[in-house]
Amino acid sequence: MKDTEATPALEMRHISKTYPGVRALDDVSLTVGKGEVHALLGENGAGKSTLMKILAGAQSKDSGTILLNGALVEIDSPQKAMALGVSIIYQEFNLVPYLSAGENIFLGREPKAGLPGFVNFKVLFAEAQRVLDNLGVKIDARMPVNRLSIAQQQMVEIAKATSKKSKIIVMDEPSATLTDHELRALFALIKQLKSEGVSVVYISHRLEEIIEICDRATIMRDGKWIATLDVKDLTREDIIRLMVGRELKDAIPKVAAPLGSPALEVRNLNRKGVLHDISFTVHKGEVLGIAGLVGAGRTETVRVIFGADAMDSGEILVDGKPVTIRSPQDAIKNGIGFVTEDRKHQGLVLNMAVRENSTLANLGAISRMSFIKRSEEKQVTEKYRTSLAIKTPHIEQAVKNLSGGNQQKVVLAKWLFTGSKILIFDEPTRGIDVGAKSEIYKLMNELAAQGVAIIMISSELPEVMGMSDRILVMHEGRLTGELTRAEATQEQIMTLATGG
Repeated sequence: MKDTEATPALEMRHISKTYPGVRALDDVSLTVGKGEVHALLGENGAGKSTLMKILAGAQSKDSGTILLNGALVEIDSPQKAMALGVSIIYQEFNLVPYLSAGENIFLGREPKAGLPGFVNFKVLFAEAQRVLDNLGVKIDARMPVNRLSIAQQQMVEIAKATSKKSKIIVMDEPSATLTDHELRALFALIKQLKSEGVSVVYISHRLEEIIEICDRATIMRDGKWIATLDVKDLTREDIIRLMVGRELKDAIPKVAAPLGSPALEVRNLNRKGVLHDISFTVHKGEVLGIAGLVGAGRTETVRVIFGADAMDSGEILVDGKPVTIRSPQDAIKNGIGFVTEDRKHQGLVLNMAVRENSTLANLGAISRMSFIKRSEEKQVTEKYRTSLAIKTPHIEQAVKNLSGGNQQKVVLAKWLFTGSKILIFDEPTRGIDVGAKSEIYKLMNELAAQGVAIIMISSELPEVMGMSDRILVMHEGRLTGELTRAEATQEQIMTLATGG
């Protein structure tokens, strides 16, 4: 850490914020030194994002003060935050999908051409390419964002923030979608920013990253400040205990369930240019992990199984019988549920209530003559609110106002209500804190014990190895290997994932 004894780059003093029915922040303070990488930690719902939205001018505070370089400031809009040298990279991307990477990087700050109202695209793309190249990623600045992978979109967001030459950059789960190579490039960039006196607030649930890259950590719980400590003095277990207020034993508590007959069989699945001759079986009570690097074809495989994308050839069997799945509706009728990686855009209707989202995939079960029985819908939602420990002031709360972990639980409630016998989990704990992760692992164990067949895609190797009974590994649209739980090591998985 540099220069922390001098005037801090950022001070947020005694910040409080209340939403209807929720005390989101209760007298929270945060101090970040110049050139410091400062971790902001806590479970989902601890108040981290609310605090950072106040800093970014996206939310107003009820009370408290903010100082930048010792000067009292009032940040009442994102434009004001940007003008003061504050940038935030949100966990959920803020990109215009049909514009290029370069246009997104310089959106609102486009270099002008000679005539008023005209953009100098030559300069824009050249400068954007320079920023991207400095990040060490292979992205064409002219490529439309909607043609980039999730990981590449994340790097565009990072490029956008660094191009503003901000003095304070907030990174909210920046590594959630990055490969190891991209993560190394990100860390190198952070170290470079630090050497230039830029302060970074780093939010991540990957505690090994916090220990590697951060100088100090502020821990929050239930909207309150808990502690600010030097990271070098903390162990992973210390951080978890401070975050959750209790010790978590067996972070990945796998419980083996008896395996039954094949629930799902995939035979010679092909999708031109994407998937090549994919075949596998998952049994009742089994957790089948699928590992691979970004672009390996993991999500593309399960999207075909769920009917979201069409196959060119192949066969799918459920309970030993061939089925035709041309749409998600067909998949749901055959007992298949899909917890997608992108919960906000593909798993939830953000402006709808917890109640509406929880029953959305099985409205027929609570309807009579095409009319929804509200009393039954409320009863069902309250059941899952309790059993999944969904933190919400009431079931009429819009899901967009919930934390990431609680949004994920609403997605799970939706599929549990359909009675799915085959559940696909794509990055089930992405952006979710350690406490909520343990709850989801426990739920997966319970579902497997009930005979549900689970397919789990995860980019976190400890998670794949910890929860899976078997592991399939993919590379460039092909299966490159299958490992039992006892056989699997990180080295073996990575060898297969790179085509070895």
